[in-house]
Amino acid sequence: QIIVEEGVKVVFTSAGNPKTWTETLKKEGITVAHVVSSAKFALKSQDAGVDAVVAEGFEAGGHNGREETTTLCLIPNVKRQIDIPLIAAGGIGTGSQILAAFALGADGVQIGSRFAATQESSANQAFKDVIVNAQEGDTQLTLKELAPVRLIKNEFYTQVQEKYQQGTTAEELKELLGRGRSKKGMFEGDLVNGELEIGQVSSLIDSIPTVAEVFDDLLVDYQVAKDKLIRL
Repeated sequence: QIIVEEGVKVVFTSAGNPKTWTETLKKEGITVAHVVSSAKFALKSQDAGVDAVVAEGFEAGGHNGREETTTLCLIPNVKRQIDIPLIAAGGIGTGSQILAAFALGADGVQIGSRFAATQESSANQAFKDVIVNAQEGDTQLTLKELAPVRLIKNEFYTQVQEKYQQGTTAEELKELLGRGRSKKGMFEGDLVNGELEIGQVSSLIDSIPTVAEVFDDLLVDYQVAKDKLIRL
């Protein structure tokens, strides 16, 4: 209701059935995009009447798909099965990666992790520093029994892995997760007990610029990569 009252023009929905809110939102003249991790759910989203689909690959940070399909495989598979605009997400943080997404059939891209480590980001500075220092292999998809999420390997992540080694249940994992883990980690800066959600592309992030600087870098890198391909 707040979305409608405030005149929001575009809404991205995820982590649920696209039929739940699409019709309600579209009746108010709102453009709706739904985030999916498979071609199967992309088709369901199209049937539900969404205006666009965000296909998010396994590389993405935060909550993810159980299928573990990478962006490289997901985007062309979704593209050949839907007729509405396709937005690529997961593992995209440079201009050359944007160009690659377009080559795979995407009409646009969604970028998360790169903007988490910007000056304007609401993330805690300690978490931003962790992103900058992250190396290849420092993240892992886990907690599939609840909701798959890609985390930086900190003490909380270690506790989760120990539970798995002990033969844990979904209820025990839920108890360990508790409430507000992501807020504690990403927004309050508790790097030990917090849930630190970030994508694999974090290994390519080595600075905390402004959002405007990120866009400038993306556009320059995109053009450089495009020009290089033209010369091949």
